[in-house]
Amino acid sequence: MWRTNAGKIQKDGYFIQALPAGYPDISGFRKRDGKAVFIEVKTATGKLRPAQKEFANEIQHYNVLYGVARSVEDAIAIVNSGERNEEHGTHINRPRF
Repeated sequence: MWRTNAGKIQKDGYFIQALPAGYPDISGFRKRDGKAVFIEVKTATGKLRPAQKEFANEIQHYNVLYGVARSVEDAIAIVNSGERNEEHGTHINRPRF
């Protein structure tokens, strides 16, 4: 798993485009089967921004693990999951937008 930065970063007076807006905070792959994993990290009351909702809606068309984690336990559950949530990709926990 890797912590990712989406959007623009300013360096030496220049703006550098990192990953696109809405890209999840953590991404990687599950070693046992090579399945891609995308995790958006939010606080207990945090809500997805429009670009994050768009990513969530688009990624559900692919055979990957995606979820919103509000704790370390949520993130672990997403990685260990295989259950399908019809609205927002693969989740073990309840997403709160």
